[in-house]
Amino acid sequence: MAGRVPTPLASGMDVAGEGCKREAPWKKMSKEELEHQYSPSRWVVRRGPEEALKTYLQMGSHATQRARASRRSLLDVPYGDGEGEKLDIYFPKEASEALPFLVFFHGGYWQSGSKDTSAFMVSPLTEEGVAVVIVAYDLAPKGALDRMVDQVTQSITFVQTRYPGNQGIYLCGHSAGAHLAAMMLLADWTKRGVTPNLKGFFLVSGIYDLEPLMHTSENARLLTTLEDAQRNSPQWRLETAPMPPKDPACHILVIVGQHDSPEFHRQSREFYQTLRQGGWRASLDELHDVDHFEILWNLTRKDFALTQIILKTIFQESW
Repeated sequence: MAGRVPTPLASGMDVAGEGCKREAPWKKMSKEELEHQYSPSRWVVRRGPEEALKTYLQMGSHATQRARASRRSLLDVPYGDGEGEKLDIYFPKEASEALPFLVFFHGGYWQSGSKDTSAFMVSPLTEEGVAVVIVAYDLAPKGALDRMVDQVTQSITFVQTRYPGNQGIYLCGHSAGAHLAAMMLLADWTKRGVTPNLKGFFLVSGIYDLEPLMHTSENARLLTTLEDAQRNSPQWRLETAPMPPKDPACHILVIVGQHDSPEFHRQSREFYQTLRQGGWRASLDELHDVDHFEILWNLTRKDFALTQIILKTIFQESW
């Protein structure tokens, strides 16, 4: 079983005052090396890149089919007026409004992926009494990053409004979805007329500084300018304009797979450090012997380390 490897930073070490910030190492990389660092399928260790992506999609599709066949659910629920603004809600057997909700945002470099192939964690979480929401959002080039962030904000507002008696909303995102979830740390909920009951964030193998991606092929459909990248980079925004946590008790778990690329590790480590320096309750975890895709598809298993971390965080147990 893939386990949890505590990193030095995960021990709760005070990272304030680490010294002057060095130039980001990615700025010294060639275009080819950057492309390599930000191509997760090139870092898989048990499969070839194409096989890893194929397996990831197949497992997501099968998990979603099983969840829809075995769990009470509401599918394609509109959370906004746009055609792509839909979400699926999966409920435990003992359903009530007083449930914790895990809201999941899929990855795919903001250009691919679907809620219809992303219900990996539904079975083990609903079995333990957690309602799971899988959110769709408009992908590039139809959707710009600003629009995606707005849609994610609206989806959370919808869940809070529809289930005001919830026992906590926990945001979970993978890869690009982790970026979108992290942007919610900066959301101005007063504009929405509701403050969601956010209790935790699970940011899995995410990207928090978008500037390096401007120099890769992934930017072709995003067409991100430096201004766009900075405005939509939680790392840059929390560094340049630190803001205190709205709820100091809200736990932000930054999680990365052992076989994620060095740049994904750096992004997770530096975002964790920025959160800690800003007074946020944050932790950093490296999950043993999993790559960028296995870290998500293993969420189909109750005994997987990340599944256990999620459940124990939600139910306030130590691990």
